Amino acid sequence: MSQWHSVCELNQILPATGVCALVKGQQIAIFRPRDDEQLYAISNIDPFAEASVLSRGLIAEHQHSLWVASPLKKQRFRLSDGVCLEDASRSVASYPVRVTEGRVEVCS
Repeated sequence: MSQWHSVCELNQILPATGVCALVKGQQIAIFRPRDDEQLYAISNIDPFAEASVLSRGLIAEHQHSLWVASPLKKQRFRLSDGVCLEDASRSVASYPVRVTEGRVEVCS
């Protein structure tokens, strides 16, 4: 059964950055691409390097979608659904994320 988990205050995530949160034993990277409440959440584990690094990747726009480039091997993952641009078979999980009364919540 899925449920919402409070992670942090929205103002603790700076625009154009990501953070990592441990939610029910899963490392989840939460991204805030702009200075608004639009957030994205995907697995923090880079499937190519098997390392917990995606929250530290660079956010970029490509083909009208927002992506994060892994800081290790530079593969790109679409923020909206975790699809890997270079190899769809290595896509990562994505999670619903919302802001409620100024707090970021992730559903898992």
